[in-house]
Amino acid sequence: MKTLEQAYLDFDFEKLITMQLQGNSKEVNAYVECCQRYVGQHKTAFIWEGKNGESATWTFEQLDEASGKLANYFKGLGIQKGDCIAGLLPRTAELLITVLATWRIGAIYQPLFTAFESKAIEHRIEVAQTKLIVTNTEQRAKLNNLKVPHILTVGQVDVMPNSIATEADFWTVMAQQSVHCDAEMQSFDDYFLMMFTSGTTGLAKSVPVPLKAMLAFKGYMTHAVDLREEDSFWNLADPGWAYGLYYGITGPLSLGHSIIMDERAFSVDNALQIIQKYKVSNLTGSPTAFRLFFGFKEKFDESIKTHLRVVSSAGEPLTPEVIHWFNHDLNVNIYDQYGQTELGMVIANHHALAHEKKVGSAGYAIPGHRFAVLDSNNQEVVAGGIGTLAIDCSQSPLFWFNGYGGNNRKSFVGHYYLTGDTVRLNEHLGIDFIGCADDVITTSGYRVGPFDVESTLLECEEVLESAVIGKPDPERTEIVKAFVVLKTQYAGTAELMKKLQEYVRSRLSKHAYPKEIEFVDSLPKTSSGKIQRNLLKQQEIAKLEQLAKVG
Repeated sequence: MKTLEQAYLDFDFEKLITMQLQGNSKEVNAYVECCQRYVGQHKTAFIWEGKNGESATWTFEQLDEASGKLANYFKGLGIQKGDCIAGLLPRTAELLITVLATWRIGAIYQPLFTAFESKAIEHRIEVAQTKLIVTNTEQRAKLNNLKVPHILTVGQVDVMPNSIATEADFWTVMAQQSVHCDAEMQSFDDYFLMMFTSGTTGLAKSVPVPLKAMLAFKGYMTHAVDLREEDSFWNLADPGWAYGLYYGITGPLSLGHSIIMDERAFSVDNALQIIQKYKVSNLTGSPTAFRLFFGFKEKFDESIKTHLRVVSSAGEPLTPEVIHWFNHDLNVNIYDQYGQTELGMVIANHHALAHEKKVGSAGYAIPGHRFAVLDSNNQEVVAGGIGTLAIDCSQSPLFWFNGYGGNNRKSFVGHYYLTGDTVRLNEHLGIDFIGCADDVITTSGYRVGPFDVESTLLECEEVLESAVIGKPDPERTEIVKAFVVLKTQYAGTAELMKKLQEYVRSRLSKHAYPKEIEFVDSLPKTSSGKIQRNLLKQQEIAKLEQLAKVG
């Protein structure tokens, strides 16, 4: 196995373009890279599991023909290179065809997560000036009264009397089109994805993604995920979000590898069925999913060990007990990896490269990137220092983010991009995640990362999930408060609360244990599965303000 150090030394941006792309920096197209170049090899590109028990497979040849027809329909509407086409669709063949057809004509694909309601959709299509939305009958009503020129629906719908959009049925228009459609060649600077990301304040901001990012996506798939030709690969994330779209569709297809999409809602039972049916060997997903796996570990039998080779986790740090369970019970390494919508994945514990591994660490820069940890004066810290994680753009040839909306660079300082996440530069010069800047707790002069407390609570057999915040306190600035979801067989008693507090106190530290524990049925999460600690904190602030008024 090549070492990480050697991979850094061997990195050559120009050589990478020649080796990895059918095109080049001035003549490239995402559809060509993810489909057309593999036509004639008679390989499976896409495996679909339907919500009603159906399943189907598509070859690159079939996707080539279908995307050609849809691309011709788009062109017939006058949609041009650089226009946005959105997909408000579940994980189906129509979604993948829409993505490829959009790229084929040089347009920009915009994902709309199916859990979004009208307001979230309206903001995104107004900012992106979206020309067309592809949807289905289940989602169509969300588009009523929205200003979009064209709507294409999978399944017949009754057109609204006052609709301003041109409406059509997906498969009807497909049947009327030719399969031949030349790809519109573009440059690395042209956008092919229109993402949105939400912060703690304000409306979601647009993140246009240039074609250059495809090289970075491939780097993550090869170095960190270690995707091999013989792998059965599955990314659990929904393609309505960055991780699912970057690394569940674009990355693997660009390497000529098949992908799996399960239309059903996520559950441990559904996921386990897919893993067993397709003998998944390379699995990626979020810590939320893997924590749930661990919570129902009795469902996983010995057969998983015969085919599951590597597991990658992105979104939040993994807890040590989850890592230990995968390693010792399932005989597979699960590695933490770090990224953002704005960056893609840039830091990882690499499955394909040899380097020091530290439990709980996000790892090291993926070749083609360099990170730094900056203090309050934006100076780089030494090993052991804590600060803001930043990407050194001047030494990151695969870095592609140009700013929100393509030019808003408020998150840049000098040649650094500031992630807003607080981390420690550890003894191996890797990254230990402490928390988002807004999540770090200051209590009696100490800084406490919520992840450390959450991880310790999850070591207790009664706990299924936990979220930890800093609750405002006049004496200590903040106190540590935990919200705990218990496994169904346990009740939230005062005795259990004391037991959990004492365990964290003895296992972690006297200042970091939760002085308050609230047992809850569920935790607020984003649609991509990240815990929304800021909502919990806002609730606590609102309660304190109400008490102050009463007092």
